[in-house]
Amino acid sequence: MLGSCTNPNNDKTSVSMQTGNNWPVYGGNKAGNRYSPLTQINRNNVNNLKIVWEYNSAGPEDSNVNRFGSLGQMECQPIVVDGVLYGTTPGLDLFALNATTGEQLWKFKIPREREKFNNNRGVVYWQNADDKRILYTAGSYLYAVNALTGKSISDFGKDGKVDLHEGLSIGFDVSNLSVTATSPGIVYKNVLVLGSSVTEAGDSAPGYVRGFDIISGKLLWTFHTIPLPGEFGYDTWPENAYKKFGGTNNWSGMALDEKRGVVYFGTGSPSSDFYGGDRKGENLFANCILALDATTGKMKWYYQTIHHDLWDRDISCPPNLATINHNGKKTDVVVQATKDGLVYVLDRDSGTSLFPVEERAVPTANHLPGESPWPTQKFPLNPLPFSNQQFTDSDITNISPEAHDYVKQLIKGYAHGTNFIPPDTSGILLFGYSGGAEWGGNAIDPDGVLYQNANHDLWMLQMISSAEMEKKINAASSGQDLYAINCSTCHGPDRKGSSEFPSLLNIDKQLSGQQVDNILKEGRGRMPSFSQLSKSQRDKIISFLFGDKSGNIKATAPGEGRADETAPRKVLPYYPPYVAKTWHIVTDQNGYSAVKPPWGTLSAIDLNTGEYLWNVPLGEYPELTKKGIPVTGTTNYGGPVVTASGLVFIAATMDQQIRAFDKKTGKVLWQHSLPFGGFATPVTYEVNGRQYIAIACGGGRGGKTGSLYVAFALP
Repeated sequence: MLGSCTNPNNDKTSVSMQTGNNWPVYGGNKAGNRYSPLTQINRNNVNNLKIVWEYNSAGPEDSNVNRFGSLGQMECQPIVVDGVLYGTTPGLDLFALNATTGEQLWKFKIPREREKFNNNRGVVYWQNADDKRILYTAGSYLYAVNALTGKSISDFGKDGKVDLHEGLSIGFDVSNLSVTATSPGIVYKNVLVLGSSVTEAGDSAPGYVRGFDIISGKLLWTFHTIPLPGEFGYDTWPENAYKKFGGTNNWSGMALDEKRGVVYFGTGSPSSDFYGGDRKGENLFANCILALDATTGKMKWYYQTIHHDLWDRDISCPPNLATINHNGKKTDVVVQATKDGLVYVLDRDSGTSLFPVEERAVPTANHLPGESPWPTQKFPLNPLPFSNQQFTDSDITNISPEAHDYVKQLIKGYAHGTNFIPPDTSGILLFGYSGGAEWGGNAIDPDGVLYQNANHDLWMLQMISSAEMEKKINAASSGQDLYAINCSTCHGPDRKGSSEFPSLLNIDKQLSGQQVDNILKEGRGRMPSFSQLSKSQRDKIISFLFGDKSGNIKATAPGEGRADETAPRKVLPYYPPYVAKTWHIVTDQNGYSAVKPPWGTLSAIDLNTGEYLWNVPLGEYPELTKKGIPVTGTTNYGGPVVTASGLVFIAATMDQQIRAFDKKTGKVLWQHSLPFGGFATPVTYEVNGRQYIAIACGGGRGGKTGSLYVAFALP
């Protein structure tokens, strides 16, 4: 178990591993509170904060930022232990810095023989006496690194790493499927509990949650999120579903109650997104809040938030453990915010909701052939939702008559209303994909007040039969046509991407043709594989992306050593009969949100009562403000940190600002421009009596990209 430790710089002073001087755990502490007891930076002096150091994590000798800058966004919340800050680069190398100066102490570089990269949101620190190690994931591996030297711990797993595919090939072979981990695991004694990130289509590996021995890397236990025969929940799926389906994974992070020895986390949707006709039933343990014994993996309780998910309503942020006053009694709770803007407050021992939750009927008509939508879904009555729950014509943007008319015409013919309309081939409009809550999570102070940022984007979803999609693919003669059919749904017809999906412009300057081909064949992160495409079809897409719009092969584009045209294609474990044809945020003609502002918000919710204390816009488009439009807020990615001095720090916005809010009123007390967008959660720590605020600034999401970490302090 984590205790006190000596300073890696040979200072014998013992420092507590609790949040304060240190920020030793992703989320600040194992409860995930993102709360700091530090008070040096306060309401009266926060406006004096200045940048005191910057660190280029790629380094002048490192081309990673050029290769991965617009594809591997920096989302890392670093940790700080005894004056040393540990974080990751855009290319997923690990580094250690002097936390007072930003000077690099060491860097651990991963091998690059395969391009299975993912976003990384943090690392894990563990120690036992003089054995101090960092555990983190990059690609399909879990690495163990000496925290003092940056050298691989060779007797961990095989040559210092564990393959994340281990223990997953139970129903079908997953050895060639994408398995990574975007969020760090959490430590209980000598057990690292770890989730995973898998694709969201038919080639998805199962998202089993596992416990690994920190010393040896040995797999200790596995919790089957798609139950096996004889296990609880097996009858909520079709027979032998574990042999066919994947997903139901924890990708967003965990919280741990060390006293109880229980780990808490949420799970995502089953494969594949948007169609569930072949997985009839409630589908446990998809879309669940779960409590497991951290030593054995045995389930304590579960609470399902979405039955038979058809809308990709993953639980998208870590839970938060708190103690609140409920009906005059102090109660330990698990607080879980969701992608569709709901807050569940559950008893930590039983999993029962402290506030009323209704099970209401939802639409089940006009669904896809073979589909059986679940007839009811949960509706918490308190706290009220913190993001939009239904779309009507009265919600269309009002920032200008032109924007209003453009959106009104654009959405004509698309079904809308509740967020639970079943997907169909005619198209639907809904909230709840890119937040509500996103992976940045939230913060809770000791008074039981939750600080939650949110997005309010409207999404358009239209399905197409796989047979029709295959006909379109086979009829396409050029790379541009193949791109339009297979890639433009996410990356846009102009290849510029969006706040959700990376730009593919200038991809030839970032990746080789071989690397792009590997990603197309095997998938990466949320992106499914396109192994159904032939070699010549992939070549045409690559050539188009590399600048040859005719689709003819360029010698520099495809790369060397690819499989022969006659090689058999990989057979997916499950290929859905319907897939997404259109799936993107709805915007006006200038790229602003299609709905009335605010488009991004920050809220304070008193969990003792379930009542809102304040709700304010988060982020700004200065060009709109200059036109007299009230501050709109922006789409935001990354979470808040709250301090004992009454401040809430958060970046996350598209305007590349970091801000400090007064936690009592929601008033902005300070803001500072960042060199690149800060789409990560900041940390705060103290060294030698000086308090710092640090954040990863990697940019992306349609803006410029970089590889900087930036720290602020008072003069």
